Amino acid sequence: METKQHDLVIIGAGPGGYISAIRAAQLGLNVACIEMEKALGGTCLRVGCIPSKALLESSEHFHEAQNEFKNHGIGIEGLSLNLKKMMKRKDTVVRQLTTGIAGLFKKNGITHYMGKGRIDGPGKVILEGKDEATLECKNILIATGSVFAPLPGVELDGDRIGTSTEALAYPEVPEHLVVIGAGVIGLELGSVWKRLGAKVTVLEYMPNILPGMDAELVKHATKIFKKQGLNFKLGVKVTGATKDGDTCTVTMEGEESITCDRVLLAVGRRPNTEGLGLDSVGIETERPGIIPINDHFQTSVPGIYAIGDVVRGPMLAHKAEEEGVACVEGIVKGHGHINYDAIPGVVYTHPEIATVGKNEEQLKEAGIEYKAGTFPFMANGRAKAIGDTDGFVKILVDKTTDRILGAHIIGPQAGDLIAELAVGIEFKASSEDIARSSHAHPSLAEVVKEAAWAAYESPMSI
Repeated sequence: METKQHDLVIIGAGPGGYISAIRAAQLGLNVACIEMEKALGGTCLRVGCIPSKALLESSEHFHEAQNEFKNHGIGIEGLSLNLKKMMKRKDTVVRQLTTGIAGLFKKNGITHYMGKGRIDGPGKVILEGKDEATLECKNILIATGSVFAPLPGVELDGDRIGTSTEALAYPEVPEHLVVIGAGVIGLELGSVWKRLGAKVTVLEYMPNILPGMDAELVKHATKIFKKQGLNFKLGVKVTGATKDGDTCTVTMEGEESITCDRVLLAVGRRPNTEGLGLDSVGIETERPGIIPINDHFQTSVPGIYAIGDVVRGPMLAHKAEEEGVACVEGIVKGHGHINYDAIPGVVYTHPEIATVGKNEEQLKEAGIEYKAGTFPFMANGRAKAIGDTDGFVKILVDKTTDRILGAHIIGPQAGDLIAELAVGIEFKASSEDIARSSHAHPSLAEVVKEAAWAAYESPMSI
């Protein structure tokens, strides 16, 4: 087996892996990146974030044409759904982006190996698969992402009972889709198929949807989603899901079983660390597959680092990217920076839901005295003009210093609006800083400004 030399070998070409590779190459390292799949970009780009957003956008257009265009004086006759063409558009978006990453690898002189990387001691990675080689290097970065979490009794068949991968490519609109899990993935894909005509039932073990999010936000979102037609059964324990021909049966503890034609299992994800050869260097994982690291992303073994879904924290693509940049800058420059309080999270339903920093429940638990400023989209001119007024912006600030501690948005373009508040937290801004900064009129961003005024003193427009 051929032996090749590199400064840094990255295992995994998802958002964390490929961004790390590009930044390391920019800093002058000889970089190799190993990926099992032919297309670069990881789960997020191939069968996760990007294709789901493409379908969310297409399904929202279809829903608007059916239900909202008439409010704008636009009449449509003979509206129809071409699911095959919708799926083709999604696949095109994915292909363009994965090809783009390959181009960036070439531009930055990054060596791309296709296969499975297995650590075989410090500074040594065995490449198995299409490309076979022994890679020797100064540093190893584990960026292998995550895989879906199974649920006992749910018998996946890769078709009728499947994960998000299957739900992104159903050949026809389900008559009745049962979604197990009311987290981000379940709500986003449940929304897609509800808009396209399916009956959707969402089952959740916890007493509320979106566990861990701000309670006021969750309460408001639940009302909206129910109004949209999503059926929720909360606080239920799913004990099994089986298939008989084209029919599926989902069983629950103490509840009547549900018959449907498709089941989506979306109860979360777990770190993809099996078969990495961690035992060869004495790295022990904690919890299901989490790799312990220090503040510099180094594992218990010098020269071996880990980022993204395999380490602590939320499983978010942009979190992995920030960790990757901080990690390789630490390797090359001796220091890297990341502020976990300034990493936003977004649910791309309609309306969108976005959060950054602490929520009220966390602040209360920590005994931090705070003030909350809230402003509704209903009172915003731009929201009125576009006919999208559900939701609000809430900003939480330290009661003494006025420094922004957290922000929570449900409403139109929440995923974009949250960026201003993430930057505010990063630069230790106060609500007064946001309130006294000019925001264009009319714009949705004015809701952020008014919420900041509400946290500081009093809103201007209500």
